[in-house]
Amino acid sequence: MTPNSSIKLTINFNDPDLEPEERDEQVQRLITELKQMDEVDSVARVPDPNPPEGNKALGGFLVGLLAAEVNVANAKKLMGFLGDRLSGKLIELEVEANGKKLKVSAHSLEELKAAIQEAQDFVA
Repeated sequence: MTPNSSIKLTINFNDPDLEPEERDEQVQRLITELKQMDEVDSVARVPDPNPPEGNKALGGFLVGLLAAEVNVANAKKLMGFLGDRLSGKLIELEVEANGKKLKVSAHSLEELKAAIQEAQDFVA
């Protein structure tokens, strides 16, 4: 894998204790922070492939989901950033690189650290 290869990350805030609006607020905050990072090539909400009929909402996005793209050279820095920002939150992290996918869940700081290490090893 070359340093310019892209890695796609999908982060799902799936805490059942949070209302959909609260999960969306977490997504919006993280998107704002990621857009300020030079290392991140792109970040956006995930569009709903099957929006409800008659849905007038702008774009129709999946609640609590965001997608980011980063090159391999910057992946470790992004993973560290996510570890700092997402500790203590219930999330699922999906990493796609070289046509392979890795999906990990985290429900505690320890699990998040292990998931991020697994993701870093996966893209190395």
